[in-house]
Amino acid sequence: MRVSLPAAILAASLGFSGFALADDAGYTLTIKDHQFTPTTLEIPADTKVKLTVKNLDPTAEEFESYDLNREKIVAGNGEITVSIGPLKPGTYKFFGDFHQDTANGTIVVK
Repeated sequence: MRVSLPAAILAASLGFSGFALADDAGYTLTIKDHQFTPTTLEIPADTKVKLTVKNLDPTAEEFESYDLNREKIVAGNGEITVSIGPLKPGTYKFFGDFHQDTANGTIVVK
């Protein structure tokens, strides 16, 4: 198989590792009344994705997941971006550390 030099340079500069990248739109979780919406988010397997978490509450919340090894505070009326993946198919739990009784959900990877 023959690959052109410009294509090889582009692949190397993008860090091509055999995994797909999600489109620029990414995925969004919203926090309102100390609850995540949607509570279940589906993403593709073997794909690195950008997850935006928007906090519509006036108080801070924390997006935390032991399964994803992520922990990040979301200021009141603020937002964060978290890169996740590429992940194998399965279910990954997340929660809001400040309101664990109501702020929780799952990411389902298919």
